[in-house]
Amino acid sequence: MSRSPVSPARVPVEERLFSLVLALLATENGLTKSEILSTVQGYRQRYEPHGDNSSLERQFERDKDDIRELGVPLETVEAPEASGNNQLLRYRIPKGAYDLPSDVSFSPEELTLLGLAAAVWREGSLSGESRRALMKLRSLGVEADDPVVGYAPRLRVREAAFEPFSQALERHVMVQFPYLKPGESASRQRTVAPLALVQHQGRWHLQGIDQDALESRTFLLSRVVGPVKLTSRVFDPEQYRVGGEAFAERALLELERIWESNVAEIEVTAGTDAATRLGKRYGDAVPVGADGEPVRLTVNFSDSNILADQLASFGPEVLVLAPEELREQVLQRLEAVVDAHSGATDSGAAHSGAADEGAATGERADG
Repeated sequence: MSRSPVSPARVPVEERLFSLVLALLATENGLTKSEILSTVQGYRQRYEPHGDNSSLERQFERDKDDIRELGVPLETVEAPEASGNNQLLRYRIPKGAYDLPSDVSFSPEELTLLGLAAAVWREGSLSGESRRALMKLRSLGVEADDPVVGYAPRLRVREAAFEPFSQALERHVMVQFPYLKPGESASRQRTVAPLALVQHQGRWHLQGIDQDALESRTFLLSRVVGPVKLTSRVFDPEQYRVGGEAFAERALLELERIWESNVAEIEVTAGTDAATRLGKRYGDAVPVGADGEPVRLTVNFSDSNILADQLASFGPEVLVLAPEELREQVLQRLEAVVDAHSGATDSGAAHSGAADEGAATGERADG
């Protein structure tokens, strides 16, 4: 019995357009339509070397219009020896035409923030698929440079788990990794079918199907406490798709739902570091009040343990009013600091009540 061909994995529109822009920035002389369709992520999966690619060509025509509407200066260059031959037209994005206007500048503080925001760009934006596409272009004799070099700071992802998770997503293979949940004394090995890698509120999360629970779970990358192993078990992501919804979008919506449903009431001392930092992060503005006065602030959170760590670091500048579980978690951390500085040997109290947020809020996102 012959097997029906496996349909290529769907590539999100945003990823296809982004890959197209990167490819057109990577070459000075431009690329022909055939070179684009056979090498760029989002096209090459459906490209037939000697077959009918008319639908793919129509997709490319729509994508050209889309990126031009976004303000990308896409140029078309005719081959001098074949004027009028559309198949030999070359497409390019002149690097100079895509620079920021000369009257736009940034302060040192703004540049610092932009640099921090781009911390994952170099590793995350140019995926393995994009790197292989550049290699294929070079093998075809096309001069292609890594376009990220001139467009992003050379900063690396903080969590070591990011790159192997990204590779697993590209290959559609399951991963295994040790994961330490708050309140547990030892990590537990997880086997997960990865579906999306997303950033929410400044932290990276992996959303996937836990193979032990056989349910969707979201894992915080900073809690992966050991090497990530890519297994040989290939899976079809489409079996987990619900109603055509994108996995990343679904993960972000779930994280945002948890964020909005968990609210803490705290009191900060005006004029302190806590008032400035927490006001800028969680409020519309820095809390108003004369220095030394208590000011109430409402903050949202998706992980009570992370928020408790942050609030405890401000010491007496912060008082947690609600919920009670968060108040207890902060108190435990402060007591642990007192014990450590008073020479106490039993630090068990610092961890006995640090239960996972799921027990306090009903959240199931954190593994």
